[in-house]
Formats: sequence, structure tokens, C-alpha cells
Amino acid sequence: MSSTGLDVFDKTLQTTHIWLGEIMAEMGPDRQRAYHALRAVLHALRDRLPIDDSAHLAAQLPLLVRGIYYDGWHPRPGTSRERKQEAFVAHIQDGLQGIRPFDPKQAAQVVFKVIARHVSPGEWQKVKHALPQEIQVLWPEDQSTAAVGDGAGAAARS
Repeated sequence: MSSTGLDVFDKTLQTTHIWLGEIMAEMGPDRQRAYHALRAVLHALRDRLPIDDSAHLAAQLPLLVRGIYYDGWHPRPGTSRERKQEAFVAHIQDGLQGIRPFDPKQAAQVVFKVIARHVSPGEWQKVKHALPQEIQVLWPEDQSTAAVGDGAGAAARS
């Protein structure tokens, strides 16, 4: 039996739990921290992508994660002028206020791995290459390096 009564909601809840579980597998078993990491990294990423690239990425995100991605967004022509990794990581750190501290750079790397496991290789590589080189290094090299130890990510894509 469906927990919400709508398959589309059940599926997005299940997929979002999978994403959070993959983040927790690398950052520790705190679902709130995993959610905050996901949200902060998605917002930092969204704010640095050209609008078209941002929309194409969002189209591949699960419905609930897409809502997190777009929450509070005010699209503007052009992208953030920040070119340095430190500024990107600082933006993530700002999104992590009010929770037990953890490394925002690690959060970016972990969330980028999760994105790379769940969106098409062409899309995540396009997003990666739309970013400055200093931020690109936070992404996995390729999809094989994005794999989770237990392979849960590959199963979640199907």
C-alpha cells in the first residue's frame, strides 16, 4: 500500500531517502546533516550555473530534490562571478549554519558524487565543465569514481 496515496510522491520520497542515505554513508548517520549538506551544495551549485544549465540539471533531479534545488532561487542572467573554490565552499558553509559543524568541502564532494550517480553522465559532466576549474576538482573524475562501496547508487538509478 502506498504511504501517500500517490505513486509519484512515494517514488520521490524513496529516491530522496536513497540520496540522503548515500550522503550519510560518507558523512555519518545524521539525516538532518545529510539534508543540510544536500541543500547547501545544491544552492551553491545552482547559483553558479548559467540558467539553462541549471534548468537542465534540475530536470534530472527527483521531484523532491528539485524542490530543494529551486527553493529560494531568484534567477538572474549571468552566473556568480566567484571563480575561487574558497568562495564556493564559503557559500556552502553559509548554508550549513545552525547545525553541528562539518567540512563544507567534503559536503560538496559527497553531494557531487551522489549527483554523478543519479543523473546522466552527459548532464553531470556538462554541469561540471560549466564551473570554474577550481570548483571542477571537487567533482568525481568519472562515473566509476562516483560509486558507493555497496553499489546502492547504481540500483537506485533503475
